[in-house]
Amino acid sequence: MSLRERRPAEAPPEAVAREAGENQDGLGFPRRAWAMLTVGLAVSMAVLDGSISNVALPTIAAGLHARPAASIWVVNAYQLAITVSLLPLASLGEILGYQRIYRAGLALFVAASLACALSHSLLTLALARVLQGFGAAGVMSVNGALIRFIFPHRMLGRAVGYNTMVVAISSAAGPTAAAAILSVATWPWLFAINLPIGALALAVALGSLPATPRADRRFDAPSAALSAATFGLLIAAIDGVGHAADIRPVLALLGLTAICGTLLVRRQLARPAPLLPVDLLRIPIFALSILTSIASFAAQMLAFVSLPFYIQDTLGRSAVQTGLLLTPWPLTLAVVAPLAGRLSERYPAGLLGGLGLLTLAAGLLLLAGLPAHPHDIALAWRLALCGAGFGLFQSPNNRTLLQAAPRDRAGGASGMLSTARLLGQTCGAALVAMILALAPSTGTRLSVEVAAGFALVAALVSSLRIMTRPAPAGA
Repeated sequence: MSLRERRPAEAPPEAVAREAGENQDGLGFPRRAWAMLTVGLAVSMAVLDGSISNVALPTIAAGLHARPAASIWVVNAYQLAITVSLLPLASLGEILGYQRIYRAGLALFVAASLACALSHSLLTLALARVLQGFGAAGVMSVNGALIRFIFPHRMLGRAVGYNTMVVAISSAAGPTAAAAILSVATWPWLFAINLPIGALALAVALGSLPATPRADRRFDAPSAALSAATFGLLIAAIDGVGHAADIRPVLALLGLTAICGTLLVRRQLARPAPLLPVDLLRIPIFALSILTSIASFAAQMLAFVSLPFYIQDTLGRSAVQTGLLLTPWPLTLAVVAPLAGRLSERYPAGLLGGLGLLTLAAGLLLLAGLPAHPHDIALAWRLALCGAGFGLFQSPNNRTLLQAAPRDRAGGASGMLSTARLLGQTCGAALVAMILALAPSTGTRLSVEVAAGFALVAALVSSLRIMTRPAPAGA
């Protein structure tokens, strides 16, 4: 007899769904496939809208008659909104249900995409991008938590692998998608393309996502404000390291970050389920996975930002050729990530991550040691090696990070997963800017060498997890 048949007739449908979400180990097929479809569509849009706008900035600035320096806010507004709202929305997902935050975030993302497409000034576009960033954060903050309830525990590794593959393909497709759209349409269509895809994802989400347990506590608004201030100021300070000629504003931002961060941590220590998951950071394997993620994404961004300068300025390739030459990294990652996800169901993430990050470091060192005039194939196979190493690390690391948290704290784990990625990428981009400013002639090669150093540090931290007791199955 089914769960619905066993419950009293007067039980509201939402209560039935909630009990099903609490008691079932994942969804059955085909509902599981539909749920992953909507997750994949939403995540791909959120990732694409970060990379598409980067490529299209000159076109957008010209279309809005804006100064190139001011047009950077089209990118910054989106990234900053995501950064400051990830942890508050993850906490809200634990209280209201992850599926509710996901659907609301997706709906806001689609509506904000329409506002972006209709914008006629840089100010209105930047404001619309802020709203779009909040919507993307609603999706990204609970994405990992939802996957934990969509798939059975025994399949969590491959589920994370599939999600990693979607992110990799979306990252690879960003420049190509932007170029394809701008070749046949004006820049507003970069955002208008989200409307049909987002509407489809939202329609699928309404009937496929599982109802998840809800925490019996109030939303901690003061902690949310402190968290937004802490991470917003920290990102601004890190970004300022690479761009500010005067170090005093950066020091002031770091001082304000320290004050807000101290107040935030002190407030969280007394709470059983804090918004900033200090309770999860007390779990050794969770903390090591977060550190591994930050260091590895810093390495990735150091390479991603510096290599286009190397390929175009040093090797003399065109922008189109540069995009094609960089493609082996994300494409190889997309192939390896699902396989690594399956391997993580049998082998420890510390071992897989350590091997993957050592492979990434080797690929980066080989890139740094390229001769003055390398053949395209020599560049491509080194980039493919980097992608394979990163794919071997990322899926097992994400699975371990999500699994280390209790099920009722899956939102906090999911929020920290995305926050660690953003912090690592921001640090990597800032370091490239600083290195290129200090050493213009050798900065690209030096950036790749520093990236290899970060990968080696990440490999060491990952290997420490081999000696750490894993989280209990089904925690």
